[in-house]
Amino acid sequence: MTRSEVVKKVADWSFEITQSQADQIVSTILDEIIHAVDSGQRVELRGFGSFFPRERKARMGRNPKTGEAVSVAPKRVLFFKAGRELLRRLNGKKAERKWTDER
Repeated sequence: MTRSEVVKKVADWSFEITQSQADQIVSTILDEIIHAVDSGQRVELRGFGSFFPRERKARMGRNPKTGEAVSVAPKRVLFFKAGRELLRRLNGKKAERKWTDER
């Protein structure tokens, strides 16, 4: 699914907002996620998953073409951990209720 498809879904979800307003909503959400992760915070979207940065240490790597040892600088990488609900759906299981009214 592309960003424009997400914007269209958001706009279709409500008759009260226009396509440009939906685009602004999606942009704001994505910008806030990017800003939070960039500042080192963890972003958790319940049922979907969480995004968080990790630090990779400097290390010695190899050039695959020549086999020569090369120094790899330290860097920050983005990790995503899928939420329980998303994993259940990916594996073809329906959502389970965590509680019931029956006792």
